[in-house]
This record gives sequence, structure tokens and C-alpha cells, in this order.
Amino acid sequence: MNRLPIVYHPVYSRVLLPDRHPFPMSKFGMLHAELLAQGIATADQFHVPEPADTARLALVHSRDYLRRFLHGELSAAEIRRQGLPWSRGLVTRSVTAVGGTCHTLQLALDLGLATHCAGGTHHAHHDFGSGYCLLNDLAVAAAWALHTGRASRVLVIDCDVHQGDGTARIFEHDPRVFTLSFHAATNFPARKAQSDRDVALPRDTGDAAYLQALADHVPAVVESFQPDCVLYDAGADVHVADRLGHLALSDDGMRARDRYVIEQCLQRAVPIACVIGGGYDRDVPTLVKRHAFLHEQASLCFDQWIK
Repeated sequence: MNRLPIVYHPVYSRVLLPDRHPFPMSKFGMLHAELLAQGIATADQFHVPEPADTARLALVHSRDYLRRFLHGELSAAEIRRQGLPWSRGLVTRSVTAVGGTCHTLQLALDLGLATHCAGGTHHAHHDFGSGYCLLNDLAVAAAWALHTGRASRVLVIDCDVHQGDGTARIFEHDPRVFTLSFHAATNFPARKAQSDRDVALPRDTGDAAYLQALADHVPAVVESFQPDCVLYDAGADVHVADRLGHLALSDDGMRARDRYVIEQCLQRAVPIACVIGGGYDRDVPTLVKRHAFLHEQASLCFDQWIK
């Protein structure tokens, strides 16, 4: 069956967090179920990834940090900074999600478009985790594509409400990776990195202004940089109801955002791998429906442009 490939692993939600912890770990398994329930996907569309091994992670992360994270040797201060209590389950989930984004990019390079039911951990830096991000899946996937020769230029389009500071700093001296970030100007992280192009948007930017910002920058960057592939972080935290977002997009605005970014790549025959990014509504079923927009729009684009 020639349908959109979607990457998912059940381990994504198998991490126990303290009661009322703000990170909605259950959303990943719920998203898988939602895509099936809505008919956006069928069971045979899902691909199960392998965990990323240490050699692949070390393409962007320091071996000292990896050793301490993998073996539970992080300091209390480091654990506070990452925002998630260390556990063996968290390690398994993290390395599998990184493997998932790499697998999504591999599928996109082979087929033109693929999506991931996780990913977007863009606050993880070379040697520390931050903001619920332990390992930077976007950076590892980009580095893997370069290392294996699958790509010579990789574009990261980050539409999470928060700037992808970890990704920007990892690649700040690497001209083979272009980081393009659309984010809220007044939001985490307090100290921003410098992406190759930052589009810092004011609080309460709505659908029209956001979509205009995309039109002002995405085509120009794709045309000038000429990437071999794109990694797209489609954060749901841009939504007007998200408690950590400030950009006030509607459901329709999010759908239009995802469709626009994907189509700008496909109409130029640039493979695009999509990850779901952040989303922090305490109403997790509603949040999951927002994350499903990405897969819905990608499926429509796959049928139109590739199938």
C-alpha cells in the first residue's frame, strides 16, 4: 500500500513521571490511537524504529555527557535543568525516539515524505539536556544523513513555539546544516542562540501574520540553500490554548502551517521528515488532536504529491 509512512514505538509513553508533572508523556501512545481512530492511518502504515546507538548519538553529543546520561550519573543540577527525573525507562525512550527521527528521515529520503509520532527535542545541547530534551533527535538525524552521505545539505525548519537553541548551537559552525526557527520572541529559552535565520514573533501572533512569516522566509531559504532534505519540527505549542505558547494559532492555522511547509518542500522535490515537537495542554486528548493535524496534512500531501 502506497501511503504515508509514520514512525512510532510503544516505548514512547512507557515512562513513569510524578503526578501533575507538566510533560504529557501519555500523548505519544494516545496519538498513535488517535490516528487509527480518525482513519488518518491504518496499522500497516506504522514503522517501528530501532534505538540509536552510542556511535550515532556521539555524532553531536559529547561522549562524557552520553556516558553519564545513559548510566544515571547526571548531577542533581543537570536533572533539574533537563526537567525530567532520570530513569532507565527514560533512557530507553530517549534513544528510541532519536532512532525514530533518524528512521523518519531515512523513509523521507527514500519516499519523499514521512512523519514521526514523537521527536523535536531541540533544547538538548552538545553536552547537556534542557527543557524536557535529553538528546537532540533533529541534530542526530541531520548529522547521520551527512555522515552516511545520504545528504550534503540539511535544512531544519523549526516551528515549535520555542527556539531550537540546542540545534542552533550544535550546528553554528557547520555550513552543511541551515537552522531556520519561527518562535515566540518572549518565551523559553530566556537566552536565545543564533540560528542561521531566526524569525522571532510577537506575543499573540495569529494565523494570518504567522502564515505570512512562513511565506516571507521558507521559500527563500529553500531556494537559496538548496537542501537535500528537510527536518520539520511541527510544534503544537503554537496553539492559542497551549499553556506554554504565546502565538495564538487556531486549529485551521496549524493545519495551514503544516500543509504550507510540506508543500513548499514537495513542490521542489525536497524530501521532508516531520516530527511533532512540543505541546503542553493539560487536556491531553485535545492536545493529541492538535498533534494529529501534522499527520493529517502530511497524508493529504503524500496522496497529492507522491502517491
